[in-house]
Amino acid sequence: MLVPTMVESSCMESARKITVEVPAALLEKAQRASGRGITQTVRNGLELLAASQAYERMRQFRGKIRFSRTAAALKDDR
Repeated sequence: MLVPTMVESSCMESARKITVEVPAALLEKAQRASGRGITQTVRNGLELLAASQAYERMRQFRGKIRFSRTAAALKDDR
């Protein structure tokens, strides 16, 4: 169950306050993995989920893009 409302966060971005029902064991496992509180754990999970779509699109280009520099040249450029 989600109950959204709009609030302003400290960094002046628009944020939504939500109420989410999740299994207690799943939340505890996620919090142990993140080492953070509930809010930051949920935020991290949402960020990872959003990023996974971008990663999938990038994976589709694997082996299809040719670079003008070699990996060794890029390493030397550090």
